[in-house]
Amino acid sequence: MNSRGWPRETIESLISTGAIIGHKDGNYGSLYPRVEEFGSVGVPFLTARSIVGGTLDIDGAPRLADDRADALRFGFVQPCDVLLSHNATIGRVAIVPDFDGRLLVGTSLTYFRLNPERLSVRYFAAYLASVDFQNQLNAVMSHSTRNQVPITAQRKLSVVVPPLSTQNAIAGVVGALGDKIEQNRRTARALERLARAMFRAWFVDFEPVKAKAAGATAFPSVPQPVFDALPTRFVESGIGPVPDGWNVRALSSMCTVVSGGTPRRSEETYWNGDIPWYSVKDAPGAGEIWVIRTAERITAEGAANSAARVVPKGCTIISARGTVGKLAMAGVSMAFNQSCYGLLPGDGRSFGHLNLLVHTVVADLQQRSHGSVFDTITRATLDGLLVTSPQGEVVTAFESVVDPMLQLLLALVDESSKLAEVRDYLLPGLLSGQVRVEIAHG
Repeated sequence: MNSRGWPRETIESLISTGAIIGHKDGNYGSLYPRVEEFGSVGVPFLTARSIVGGTLDIDGAPRLADDRADALRFGFVQPCDVLLSHNATIGRVAIVPDFDGRLLVGTSLTYFRLNPERLSVRYFAAYLASVDFQNQLNAVMSHSTRNQVPITAQRKLSVVVPPLSTQNAIAGVVGALGDKIEQNRRTARALERLARAMFRAWFVDFEPVKAKAAGATAFPSVPQPVFDALPTRFVESGIGPVPDGWNVRALSSMCTVVSGGTPRRSEETYWNGDIPWYSVKDAPGAGEIWVIRTAERITAEGAANSAARVVPKGCTIISARGTVGKLAMAGVSMAFNQSCYGLLPGDGRSFGHLNLLVHTVVADLQQRSHGSVFDTITRATLDGLLVTSPQGEVVTAFESVVDPMLQLLLALVDESSKLAEVRDYLLPGLLSGQVRVEIAHG
């Protein structure tokens, strides 16, 4: 019981009484799909990585061909199922939205299917994400050498279960914050796609140059003086036709490459400071660019006494070992570990252009090699990647257009992070009685 007298029930008891009518993970045993069986068409296959900031990224999930999915007899989720990541990445929570077609979960996810007359979906999801439940997950892991909380262990964990009317009232409060976070995510995703499409139009497909060559006298978003200075013909290069007067250079020659490092773990004064310390686990999800908060932080003393270097806001960070090719744009000054490189624009200003350039290069390489870029990225790798180097005024013009979009993206990420903090603070208060919510009576 809690301070309000509401019962605390185990997942097991909620299943036995019919409040939870489905509790299953994506452990398919010998039928589990192999890496080479995934592609870009078919049934989305959700993993822990598909849960980003409390929402489900279905678009970014790998696909399993329909006939291969037909061989799996369970693991298909429905709208309003609550997902919990329980393997490797522990404790991420999301509600399955309305969608067309089928969805599958992988071995890192558990789904809970609820009886809506007993349990509010939004309340239950909020509770799984709460400090109380997350502490229960951590307690299970502290007694195990494996970074997972399997189905059997999950069923021993407990949930505070108020009356349904109170669940709905609490869900309305925390859900409103979640709705705003989701709205921000959708807006940010649209802006991110627009920025990437604009980069590809200017610097990959060369649409402004082609338009001028075809007789156009202007091009949307290109300042007139810059458009007037564009060439009208292409020349052959080592990477194919490029606009006349534009160069082809190594990616490394267009930026300053900064290595990362890790302060000594044994030195307590090096950790829990004010400097965010990035590793690949902090990488933003699909369709996101910025990172402003990291799981770990270091002190100025830790940075000064290690290979870690503090890079400025706007620096592009790329993972070079382990999970290779993950990108982030530093939303604040931060350091990063030795499995990453920091990339700073050669002109000291064109942070957006450089980030979108690197993203385009990595995405193209992934597409050609079916998801695998390199086992490791080294400085020699960056030396060998040839890219188009436009005239300086073209990059400056592009930066003036794209930077406001990126800054709005950053503001949305920051706002969502703060809203999530408020949401996570409110739920314990609502459950304990420290914060009260009015229940509407119809």
